[in-house]
Amino acid sequence: MELTGKVFKIGELETGEGKNGTWKKQQVIVEVDNGKYSKKVALQVWNDLTKYDLKEGETKTFFIDLESREFNSKWFTDVKVWKINNSSE
Repeated sequence: MELTGKVFKIGELETGEGKNGTWKKQQVIVEVDNGKYSKKVALQVWNDLTKYDLKEGETKTFFIDLESREFNSKWFTDVKVWKINNSSE
């Protein structure tokens, strides 16, 4: 699945240790203009993609996977980025 939009905000880089070693994660808020109303979507950028030189205000195409999980009878959805392109590519 892909999503094209303007980078609205870039979160702080988070790091940690897991069973597979060190991980890095960064939240990126993307504003998608779908005509009458624009929407903001929170994306999770992991590991090597956190090195991508994103700047607020630029338009990019994000290739994403959606995944939901249950915790204490509540459902949470992650939008994980697996590839980033300039919007003109």
